[in-house]
Formats: sequence, structure tokens, C-alpha cells
Amino acid sequence: MITVEHLTKRYGSHTAVEDLSFTVEDGCIYGLLGPNGAGKSTTMNILTGYLSPTAGRVSINGHDILEEPKAAKACIGYLPEIPPLYTDMTVGEYLRFVAELKGIRGKAARAEAAAACAARAGLQGMEGRLIRNLSKGYRQRTGLAAALLGDPGVIILDEPTVGLDPAQMIEIRTLIRDLGKTHTVILSSHILSEVQTVCDRVLILAHGRLAAQGTPEELAARLAGRSVLQVTALGTREAVLKAAQGVEGLCDITVAAEKDGEVSLRAAVTGTQDRRAALSEALGAAGCPVVALSAGSVSLEDIFLQLTEDEAAAEEKPPEQAAEEDAPAPDTAEEAACEEGPPDDGAAQSPASETGGGAPADAAAEKTTGEEE
Repeated sequence: MITVEHLTKRYGSHTAVEDLSFTVEDGCIYGLLGPNGAGKSTTMNILTGYLSPTAGRVSINGHDILEEPKAAKACIGYLPEIPPLYTDMTVGEYLRFVAELKGIRGKAARAEAAAACAARAGLQGMEGRLIRNLSKGYRQRTGLAAALLGDPGVIILDEPTVGLDPAQMIEIRTLIRDLGKTHTVILSSHILSEVQTVCDRVLILAHGRLAAQGTPEELAARLAGRSVLQVTALGTREAVLKAAQGVEGLCDITVAAEKDGEVSLRAAVTGTQDRRAALSEALGAAGCPVVALSAGSVSLEDIFLQLTEDEAAAEEKPPEQAAEEDAPAPDTAEEAACEEGPPDDGAAQSPASETGGGAPADAAAEKTTGEEE
């Protein structure tokens, strides 16, 4: 359904995506993972046709996104992180408007399509409500219903559960699983447990490159033979970390929690030898009594951390080059490293990017920009 070949996107001297290639097959839910600045939003905006790549090619169901933009966009439904909704419209009015933008002809046909997508997104009985009066969860559902209009084969969702309460997150995840039965879904998320429970396959980006792809089980096999230790000890963060770092055979030691004088660590074990006794002895000798200690299997979080750290080490740049690339940042170096700058923020808020799936993009962009201002 989607083929990405040697995709590169640069913003001045900053490279957000570099030589990225992957294939998205029909009928699967794909999770797009990566730390801030990994290139997720840039990649999604290129897939939807909102941004043009510096180099490379994207094909949607056989249609090149640059050479056949209308045919390619007709295959895509896009829900940005912040749904670009007209808050002075009712749900029904907005969906009928998007249906018209997506080329659905006839008033009756648009009304029927809007009602069907509203029902599928769980908006029954909400068609007469003003969007500005809806909760965040129902606004997400409205954006999802709009993405479904035109029956696109691919649904692209950028952080669809961000800002939702636990009950709303469960509802949206259920909707995504249902969509996966009839559509190809690409889901961007920072919530690893969400990706692990919802997605069939995972794509992990780091520094604009594809660090790994496959099922969670296939990625876990890359770290086969490694176990994880979880320990909680009494003491200061520095003392507990120092004691654990002195134990041979432990790596990727991270602080999982710190509260009321208790520090919880996670550490990967290299080799096959049991390191629990050695870790307990080291903590005790450092005056940090062990409260809890257990061994576990490799999780998606461990895979994500390991792969992104390995990629970061491989791509480590000289300080002079890093300083040059970070220079344009308004506030901090961390913000400079993030690809979600002005080009991507515009994509996340522009109704044109959502209605790009077969919609007259220029008309949609002009109308939505005017109303939002």
C-alpha cells in the first residue's frame, strides 16, 4: 500500500529525515515510534502530501505523492495530533463540509457518508452539537470521522490519544483496533504500552533514520539472551546508581522511579549469568538496603531504549557540528533538535492536511486558514 524509498527532508542545515526506506503492507496497524526529534511528524506530513521531501520517493497504492497527488491523497485519511476543527460548526455540518471537500457529490450522498462515519466513530446522537461544546475525546472522534470520509485505504493518526483521560484512551484504542480490520493504520505515539497492545508491526525511528522494524516479538528477538533486572533500594539516587553501575554484566541502567527515599532501577543483563545476587550484595555494601528485586523479560520499552541509544551512539556528531545545527533554536538546544518546528506545527494544525485525502487541497487550505484566523 505504501512504499517509502530513500526519503530525506532537510530544514536548512538540520536534517529531520535521512535516507528513510520502508514498506507498509495492507491490513496491518503500524506503530511509528521515536524520541522527540526522530522525524515522526515530518515523515507523516510527507506521507500525507503536506510537505515535499528534499529527496526520495513516496508511493501510495501505486500513486507517486508528487506526480499524482490527487490520486495518492484520495487513499489517505489523516488525523493530526490537534484535530483542525471548525468549532462554530455542529458535528454534522463539519462532516458534510469535509465530505464536499473530499469530492463526494450530491447533498444526499454527503449526508449519508457523514452519518455513516459519525456512527463508526461513536458519535451517534452528537451530530447536532456544536464542536466547541464537545469534550476533547469527542473532538478526537470528530476528527477521526472526518479522516474516514471518502473511504480511504490508509488511516494516519498522529498521537491520537494525547491529552485524553484513561477512559477516553481506551475508547479511542478500541476504535483504532476496529479500523485495523478494514484499513491500513499508521499510528504515531509516545506511549509504548499503547503501541504494544494495538499495533501489529512497529517502526522505530532515531535521528531521522529507521532504527528497526518488525513485530514486537521480532524486535525482542534482536535482544534475545538478555534479561532485565528491576530493583528498588533505600538511599539516594546517586548512591543506588553508583552501586548498580559497579556490578559487572549490567548495562542500560536507568532510574524508573524515585519516591520517599526509595529508588527503583531497571538494568539489562548481558550474558546468561544471574546477576541478582551480585546486585543485591553491591547495594547492601553501599548502605542501600534492597526492598524488592526481580528479573523480567525484554519489553518494548527496553527494545526502544536500546535501539535508539545504539543509533544515537552511531550517529554521534562532533560538538562543533552539533552547535551549528542547534544555533537556530529560540530557547533551548533540545527544542532545536526537535523536528516538530514551524513546518510540522503547521501540518498538525492545518485542516488542508487532514482533508488532503482526495480533497481540493488549495481550496481547503484557503478556507480553513481564513476561518481559524
